[in-house]
Amino acid sequence: MLSEAALALLRDIFGRPDLFADRPRVRRRLVAWGGRPVVVPHDAVLLTEDDLQSALAPLAMAMAGEADFTIFAAPPLPEGSLRLFGDRGAVAARVTVRSPACAQECRVEAVPAGWLFLVPAGEGEGWLMGIGAPLDALLADSALIAPVIDMTASASQPFITAPRIHAPLCGEGWLACGTAAIGFDPICGDGTAQSVREAILASAVLSAIAEGADAAPLLTHYRSMLIAAMRRHLQLCAHFYGSGGQGDWWRAQHAALVEGHGWCTAQLAKLPEPQFLLDGFRLVPRQAAA
Repeated sequence: MLSEAALALLRDIFGRPDLFADRPRVRRRLVAWGGRPVVVPHDAVLLTEDDLQSALAPLAMAMAGEADFTIFAAPPLPEGSLRLFGDRGAVAARVTVRSPACAQECRVEAVPAGWLFLVPAGEGEGWLMGIGAPLDALLADSALIAPVIDMTASASQPFITAPRIHAPLCGEGWLACGTAAIGFDPICGDGTAQSVREAILASAVLSAIAEGADAAPLLTHYRSMLIAAMRRHLQLCAHFYGSGGQGDWWRAQHAALVEGHGWCTAQLAKLPEPQFLLDGFRLVPRQAAA
């Protein structure tokens, strides 16, 4: 599910105003989060990862010799490790959706030991994601999602959904980008847009280095911007996990988010104020921008 904001960003970057214009849309969210269900207007495009990769397939590039600088978009990275802010695995499962009303809506429901997320996936079908307890246990406490679905396949292998950041994010001759650098909790719906913003910033950093600028302050700026993005995300997530439930699982996840926010704040305190601004796809010194 690609938000309208993320779609607008992709259309602007690639100069394709009609990108995914023919894809089905989600028009509303039905949310039960620490209270009675509410309907919230929504606007997002439904597509698969293959749809996204096919539409935005990278150009083939021939490399001669060793690269002077490497962008890591997937592990393993040259050094460091992944830091997680919470412990919440997730699974996904294909489901049959009984209610025709679900064709253009997603449903989000908090239950005592986690939360559920249902999105449509074509005529009478959907994808269900469960975060926290095993899926059967989550559905047993569900009043919003369980009554409108039938399981049609076994759940996927568990995967990580807790916010995460690789430390360090860059080093001499390399930087991490996309999910190799940071990963967002799906509760915010901003993961794709964040990866795009990271790619723009990484491209601007490399362009400046290639033009002869000092790499050290540029990489420091890159690191600062990604840590700041993670801190904002953790603050947003803390609001959701602080209001979703009162049980041990909810309290533990909220505490981890608060701790992570403090960690990010401490990291940023060690770094200088940002010295650059993005001007289109290029980084310029703040003094020049002013």
